[in-house]
Amino acid sequence: MTAEPYRPRRSVLYVPASNDKALAKIQSLACDDVVIDLEDAVAPADKPSAREKLAAIFAGRSDRRCEMVVRINALSSEWGADDLVAAARCTPDAILLPKVDTPRDILEAGDVLDDNFIPDEVKLWAMIETPKALLNIGPIAELGRDPASRLGCFVAGTNDLVKDTGILATPDRRYLVPWLMQMVLAARAGGLDLLDGVFNDFRDMDGFARECTEAAAMGFDGKSLIHPAQIEAANRAFAPTPEALAEARTVKEAFALAENTGKAVVALNGKMVERLHLAQAEKLLAKAAAVRA
Repeated sequence: MTAEPYRPRRSVLYVPASNDKALAKIQSLACDDVVIDLEDAVAPADKPSAREKLAAIFAGRSDRRCEMVVRINALSSEWGADDLVAAARCTPDAILLPKVDTPRDILEAGDVLDDNFIPDEVKLWAMIETPKALLNIGPIAELGRDPASRLGCFVAGTNDLVKDTGILATPDRRYLVPWLMQMVLAARAGGLDLLDGVFNDFRDMDGFARECTEAAAMGFDGKSLIHPAQIEAANRAFAPTPEALAEARTVKEAFALAENTGKAVVALNGKMVERLHLAQAEKLLAKAAAVRA
């Protein structure tokens, strides 16, 4: 399977489909992705009218500066099936499925897209927000290795996990971290991107920045956001640091030397560097180039 070009997903902002004022600002935002939300951010009475707005929201956005995603209601809900068809017809970059429990949830959504002749470029993202999803996360992630499944990204639903399990939500997320790391392992095994859950207090920028830094260290690709004020800190935390980029360039230059051609291991600044480190360096440099672009 040919790997797709890297796309930054450092900052992924939820925008309620019912909020006209917020929708009008989308093109001026510096986030990597916008998620038009039909689910949690929309009151039950407003869900049908919010769905009807999708066509107008996506009209004329063929030159999207950022990725455009639609989060629908759960397919088991009274709104989910209609949401999925309406969202698909807008050809967003992806459709975010909440309350995913098993691989079947992904496959059934993909079947709907195929039956409606939706282009393969429309991907599926999965919220990992239920205990059952965590128990089945390995088989769900394996779908990422099958292009026909359309699965491209996991999104941690930390608020729902806290609610459904009854754990204490501490500032350091000590009781969530084991499950977050489980998501990291599964996403990497399936070749998927992975987004951290939201930080609820958008006024606490220090706490938000700290959580972004920790999520980046754990291996997440970005963070889902609830307010535009969080975009800058997320972009900064999930971008390669100047120090890391300098080290990556040094590794790449070392393997490019004529005397190192064909070598599996080279000595660099007192350390032995393998070709796996070269692959990591090249990936980091590609990521930085994509962020600049």
